[in-house]
Amino acid sequence: MSIIAPGTKVPSFSLAREDGSTFTEADLVGQTTVLVFYPFAFSSVCTSQLQVYTEALPEITADGAVIYAVSTDSSVSQEAFREQLGVPIEQLSDFEPKGATAKLFGAYFDPAGMTNRALVIVGPDGCVTWSYLADSPGDMPGVNLIIDGLAAS
Repeated sequence: MSIIAPGTKVPSFSLAREDGSTFTEADLVGQTTVLVFYPFAFSSVCTSQLQVYTEALPEITADGAVIYAVSTDSSVSQEAFREQLGVPIEQLSDFEPKGATAKLFGAYFDPAGMTNRALVIVGPDGCVTWSYLADSPGDMPGVNLIIDGLAAS
């Protein structure tokens, strides 16, 4: 499976927010959005990744982009993870049905039954403008990839 390609209209999807409300493709329209797919809350690489992205939030959001983190963890786990890290990046759960949205975006890692590490930038029109899939779930995409992806969008 390959990551969703630039120029592709975002498919219909549904993710759970921490408060139990639903986040869908309609929430992407009208803004530039960075979706950060990561494997597991509380794992060492994921912890580092979200901390690094939080440090770079002023750069990431300078031109109005919004960033969300997506994993197959439950909303309860994601909320605890975000609070423990002290990061403001909203978490979106792809828990049930497990990985359904990650699969639509080409960001699911079937061999381990989890989200792979991927980045997808969606333009205000709901079309993908840039995407990246790590070679393995253990490879952390540097924040420079997000900055370069936003510049190319």
